[in-house]
Amino acid sequence: MREEKLKIIRNVLGRGYHSGHEHLFHCPFCEHPKMKMSVNVDKSVFKCWICDKSGRNLGYIVRKFGTRQDRDEWMKYDDRVEITDFDFLFAEPETPVEQRVDLPESLVSLTNKAPSVTAQIALRYLSKRGITRDDILKWKIGYCSGGEYAGRVVVPSFNENGYANYFIARSYGGAWPRYKNPPASRDIIFNELYVNWDEDIVIVEGVFDAIKAGNAIPLLGSTLRENSALFQAIVKNGRRVFLALDEDASKKARSIARLLLKYGVEVHEVDTSGIEDVGDMSKNEFQSRKNNAAIVQKDNYLLQRLFAI
Repeated sequence: MREEKLKIIRNVLGRGYHSGHEHLFHCPFCEHPKMKMSVNVDKSVFKCWICDKSGRNLGYIVRKFGTRQDRDEWMKYDDRVEITDFDFLFAEPETPVEQRVDLPESLVSLTNKAPSVTAQIALRYLSKRGITRDDILKWKIGYCSGGEYAGRVVVPSFNENGYANYFIARSYGGAWPRYKNPPASRDIIFNELYVNWDEDIVIVEGVFDAIKAGNAIPLLGSTLRENSALFQAIVKNGRRVFLALDEDASKKARSIARLLLKYGVEVHEVDTSGIEDVGDMSKNEFQSRKNNAAIVQKDNYLLQRLFAI
């Protein structure tokens, strides 16, 4: 099976040459003229010593740069998922629909240099949550002083084409319910316009968690399923995933980890013990925990603990 996989890698990256336990190829990411991408077929890992692109899933290289025949051949020798599963995953939808929503008419930006009294109340609420003015600018956070969403800060979501496709409206003055969101599907990639698919992806519970976690995508109270837009984007882009769910969401974390591992995604678990949710951390604290996140593998103690019933 090793030779068969190596043959496919050579079809995708070119001939390359053997060096110790590894093979060196031209890097398809940075296209450096010298063969500086190291590939270990046995461990299914790769690393470019020029652009530092790396991963623990050679299938990502095959899916991104290979032909359909290369992908089909690769899956014959990959025990993580059936070929039919990938056929389903990468099938083009018959009628793709782009969800769009109208933001509240009374929405006012919180980036004004001379905020109103009401705006100052909203700003104080955000400040108590550790949200900075830079965060407000980046996430285009506003507030509503009237209408259906009065007394709420609003964080909009924009799809990859720049259209608003959802928003969360969080009460800042004690109104109930705390969250009042639009009657629209949550099967979106929240703020995909700003997601960098060339970097690690962090999966969190809510939008305020995502603000603290960097290149993060919130689940919006849902989970990750094979037919969801977020799951399919993660597998297609092949980036590492860091799970940073609330401490009391262990069952959800187990389900998501199982699913991602099935498709060969590299998964790490961020330790969120001792806090109510990620949004309670400072950005520095979260980054420190992310840097120390443990990789989840099928044969190590972490997975056994994570999957414990």
